Amino acid sequence: MTERIVLEGSEIARALTRISHEIIEANKGANDLILVGIPTRGTILAHRIAEIIGRIEGVDVPVGQLDVTMYRDDLARNPTRTPRPTEMPVAGIDGATVVLVDDVLYSGRTVRAALDALGDHGRPRVVRLAELIDRGHRELPIRADYIGKNLPSAKNERISVRLSEHDGADEVTIGAVDPTLRRAQGADSARVAERARGTDPGQDAEAGA
Repeated sequence: MTERIVLEGSEIARALTRISHEIIEANKGANDLILVGIPTRGTILAHRIAEIIGRIEGVDVPVGQLDVTMYRDDLARNPTRTPRPTEMPVAGIDGATVVLVDDVLYSGRTVRAALDALGDHGRPRVVRLAELIDRGHRELPIRADYIGKNLPSAKNERISVRLSEHDGADEVTIGAVDPTLRRAQGADSARVAERARGTDPGQDAEAGA
């Protein structure tokens, strides 16, 4: 897959600074503000935004992490991953302004899952959404309140967000996905879902191998 860089490190930093100022303005400060990242890179972005807001407002902004893996409704189509720990501030989220943070907004299904998962941890006063990249192609009526960059893309393109804490460098790239690889991933995902439902005809044979 040939990739081209659409955001470099300095541009990511400027986007996060702008998002931080927009959050402060909308919230009229940082009171009762909690940032909750969706792993993996959403959590990293949440910590970066919290640090920027903290410098501006002179306060410590609580940061949480919300794993949404088991709340997704598209596990049959997308490869599953090992769930990450969910960590919420000790004081909880009841009555707070919670800003969900993620790296790329696409179909909206991750955000829908996040809203379901968040409801199991309390009742915020309001929930907002911050995304570094909005690539379009929504399948659900979901929109971000704070966006780093709108990046129109084709469905056969892949947008990759890389952050130094996890990937060793800061950049956002876009590139075409090999359709044969996409089909192979889809077949693997369907097999995982069949095993979870106990309907995979090859499950017993493989389990005994």
